[in-house]
Order: sequence, then C-alpha cells, then structure tokens
Amino acid sequence: MPELSRRYVVMALGAEAPFDPHDLDGVFVLKPWKDPAALRALVAYRDNCYPELASDLTAWIALIEQGPVVRGGVGRRNEAHVRPGEVERAPARAKAVARATARKSTAKARSRAGKHAR
Repeated sequence: MPELSRRYVVMALGAEAPFDPHDLDGVFVLKPWKDPAALRALVAYRDNCYPELASDLTAWIALIEQGPVVRGGVGRRNEAHVRPGEVERAPARAKAVARATARKSTAKARSRAGKHAR
C-alpha cells in the first residue's frame, strides 16, 4: 500500500491531547477496524480520492472486512446506529478504479519496454 503509507503517518500520542477544532493542521483519527461508522467514512473517502490511493484503501478495507469483528468503546456505541447495507464489500466505483489503475500500470510498462527496445 505505497500510496497509503506515503500519504499518512499516524502515531499514538504520549498523552491525551485536546481536540482543537480551530487547528487547521490538526487531525481527527478514526479506527475503521474498531468502529463501523469509521469504516463507512473510510469507504466514502476512498470513493472520492485519486485512483492510486483509492486502490490502496480498497485493499485495506478488504482486509478489515475479512478480519474478525473488533469493537472499541465508540465502535460498540456506533454499531447500533450504522444503517444496514450502506457499506458495500466492493463498490462498483472501487472496482472501476482498480481496473483503471491496473490499465495505467500496464500501459506505463509497455511504454517503458518500447523505449528500451529502441
């Protein structure tokens, strides 16, 4: 998942830090493996970002969905409020993004191979 790891670095804080809604560089961390609402947010983000990152997110979402159900405190509270059927396993857009990314990679490889053949 090179795009995902290149784009985001998330670390645990040594102490509880207050969330400052006015801090433009502040972060709000969601845990999609522990909170079904966070997983829905990750799916929405994946469906609205550039193709390479969407591909990495699709792989990550698949791992989460295939793994055991793990719930944290907020996840347990949110679980009863997640609307059924709204998180799809592999949305059509995600499949299209994955296919487009694969086609681009193949085209680039062919282009590079053609340059080296000269």
